[in-house]
Amino acid sequence: MKRLLKWFFGLVLLAVMLAVVLLLCRDAIFRVIVENRIRAQTGMDAEIGKFHVGLLEPVVTIKNFKLYNPPDFGGTPFLDIPEIHVEYDRDALKHNEIHLTLVRFNLGELDIVKNEAGRTNLFSLGVTLPAKGATGGGKELEEFKRRTGLDFQGIDVLNVSVGSAKFIDLKNPGNDREQKIGIDNLVMKNIKTPADLAGLGVLVALRSGDFFTEVFGSDFKMK
Repeated sequence: MKRLLKWFFGLVLLAVMLAVVLLLCRDAIFRVIVENRIRAQTGMDAEIGKFHVGLLEPVVTIKNFKLYNPPDFGGTPFLDIPEIHVEYDRDALKHNEIHLTLVRFNLGELDIVKNEAGRTNLFSLGVTLPAKGATGGGKELEEFKRRTGLDFQGIDVLNVSVGSAKFIDLKNPGNDREQKIGIDNLVMKNIKTPADLAGLGVLVALRSGDFFTEVFGSDFKMK
């Protein structure tokens, strides 16, 4: 289950990174500028329904965010996120650190896609499984700093909702499947490493049944 925790930790960091991109673009007026910035950071097309960057309060809110796979994965959806709400520490940001007092992360749908060459989008896009026994989350944090220029100091309160996951096989559509996970407003505190997401990992594993094991193999079994 340690690998499952690190994988979800990577998704949370991705959500935070997207919010930071908006924060760094806070003077931009047009949404298309932000969407282009996300494409430059991730290599994927993005759609944002609405976003708000507080001028007087340290808040970033993104509504109805969708991220799409590149052409070799059919341009299919990757993430559908109804809401990312981030409240951050302004003083920490002045020192090139990102300390988040509250993150509300609603992952509506995650689409795992295997292309016709047999590659899976999560691995090809850099969301990789760590070596066995690794628990520190160092690679994820290094990548976060590389993309944002900020040291990740942690999340005081994380509120997570997870809707469903899909597996799409572009070569063999008969393998396609969908799994409802149905986690609503799970609250966790003091998140700094994948180990701090243990409660989320257990709940996802229980509610997803054999979905992740069938897609990725025995590395996603609960241990």
